[in-house]
Amino acid sequence: MRQDTPLQAARPQAEPRSAYRVFRDIPTRWMDNDVYGHVNNVVYYSWFDTAVNAYLVEQGVLDFHAGTTIGLVIETQCNYFAPLAFPQTVQAGIRVAKLGSSSVRYEIGLFAQGADTCAAKGHFVHVYVDRETRRPVSLPAPFKTVLETLL
Repeated sequence: MRQDTPLQAARPQAEPRSAYRVFRDIPTRWMDNDVYGHVNNVVYYSWFDTAVNAYLVEQGVLDFHAGTTIGLVIETQCNYFAPLAFPQTVQAGIRVAKLGSSSVRYEIGLFAQGADTCAAKGHFVHVYVDRETRRPVSLPAPFKTVLETLL
């Protein structure tokens, strides 16, 4: 009888669009491609940040220039299922998996424009801190309200 290793048992799967709450279009750039003809893995992390932070700015709860509360990334991960390449438009789906008093786990699915399942999915955890002291602070009420819509 074959036993699965922990890696085999927890093999990530691509998810459908319906698994995400909101979407943001992100155009790929020529420089995003690597020598293998697809977007380099480090660019995916930039898209995670872009999708989440742009959404928070648009919702009026993040002011990274003058706000007193800022988010610091303490954990990231990405799983890749299909290549993306310039000149595609990527559609980033966003959801909140866990909302703590000062931390948030954001999950992002990256889709080729119009694709039914994600080409990659990942997460990052922000701990929200005071801009000056860098000590964790409770999320302001308006911030929490916006994040609750993504749960």
